[in-house]
Amino acid sequence: MNVEAVIKTDKKIPLRSRTIIHLILIHNKVSDHISQALKPYGISTQQFNVLRILRGQQSKPANLSTLNERMVSKMSNTTRLVDKLMNKGYVDRIVCRSNRRKVEITITKEGLKALSEMDHMMEKAEKEILDNFSDLELEQLNLLFNKF
Repeated sequence: MNVEAVIKTDKKIPLRSRTIIHLILIHNKVSDHISQALKPYGISTQQFNVLRILRGQQSKPANLSTLNERMVSKMSNTTRLVDKLMNKGYVDRIVCRSNRRKVEITITKEGLKALSEMDHMMEKAEKEILDNFSDLELEQLNLLFNKF
């Protein structure tokens, strides 16, 4: 991807600026691809992330702070994400009897089933996004990303 061509400029962009623009363009491309993969399920990438976190809890409930800590995209609207997932029947929210301020969230059987279907679409999307890279190149790319 030639950054100058994408943003339609004849000027040579300084290396650091070009790198940042490149990262933003790649982020947008990956996000769009993943959003399209999840679109048939009516799920956002953030909702998908919450479902995966809850599945990883292995039937143990999570609270909102646990979800916030583990989210790939840190955000303050986790309550709204959980509400939307509840409306879809994918999660349950239970108020703890001993501490009414504590809310426990679990994934439902329907949520697990839907997530399993989404996993197949995500695997396909990941393959399409990364198909031009060898495993060695992906390892190198991840090493470079770790420098952030």
